[in-house]
Amino acid sequence: MSNKNFGFHTEADEVATYFENEIKGKTVLITGCTWGGLGAEAARVVSKHQPALVIVAGRKQEALDYTIEKIKAETPSANLRSLIIDLASLESVRHAAAEVNAYSEAIDVLINNAAIMASPYHTTKDGFEAQFGTNHIGPFLFTNLILPKVLASKTGAPRIVNVSSIGHIISSIRLDDPFFDNGKAYQKWTAYGQSKTANMLFARALSNRYKSQGLTAFSLHPGGINTNLARDVKPEEFMTPMKDYDGNVMDWSKLEFKTIPEGTSTHLVAAFDPKIASDSGAYLDDCQIAMDNAKPYAKDDTQAEKLWALSEQIVGQKF
Repeated sequence: MSNKNFGFHTEADEVATYFENEIKGKTVLITGCTWGGLGAEAARVVSKHQPALVIVAGRKQEALDYTIEKIKAETPSANLRSLIIDLASLESVRHAAAEVNAYSEAIDVLINNAAIMASPYHTTKDGFEAQFGTNHIGPFLFTNLILPKVLASKTGAPRIVNVSSIGHIISSIRLDDPFFDNGKAYQKWTAYGQSKTANMLFARALSNRYKSQGLTAFSLHPGGINTNLARDVKPEEFMTPMKDYDGNVMDWSKLEFKTIPEGTSTHLVAAFDPKIASDSGAYLDDCQIAMDNAKPYAKDDTQAEKLWALSEQIVGQKF
């Protein structure tokens, strides 16, 4: 069980202070670290509590440089390193993984935070539907390629966190047609939902496969937060009721939004709370384990293995 007092309004700083002994001395890699987003906030807050190293990953060097500059202005002693990765390019992912594998340090905590949401139909550099490609396939390949570095963690208890979403309730994994008939059958929210279900199932599969080696893995819903993630979504779209996978009407108009600090707190519970280790594979929401909030298909280990096989087929490599 995580701290009972943590909830919707808990901010990342409070969680990091509470778990500062767990942060101290660790090497933490976070993807999607553009300033103003959840990844950069996680990096900022973790950096205040003496981690050995925080690796901020993203597509653009200047964006990462800016994040590092902002963090160092607050915490001059912070040890930060940038890593260029474009999750929509398998070549870039392989290049970034090779760079990480050449580090002298092991990776104690990996937070797969980067994502796109409800974008108009486009494809990754490799021709995959972009939301599935960027939100799942890229992180699947990256995580598996650097897994030896993660499993080498001196803590003996490395952790992987996949940032998912309540949006997973919109779609299961379309095993027979993950790419929406090359866009002909594309629905942007269904595609987002599928990619977020994939984040949850991938955490379960990692946990099941590597638990015996000390690895724990979690997924989470950060909350509804107004970040750059929503760049492709018009505010009125949230006023239009949608249906979830089971045909239930979802009324987003009543959604209470979180601030960036509130939206990053669950990342840090998932990454550092030692008490939840026995719940490895679980999904968190509002800083608590929230398996009842997960659709059955998003916590189904058979689905997780089918997704793993599909993902291997897509990247052309077995793990």
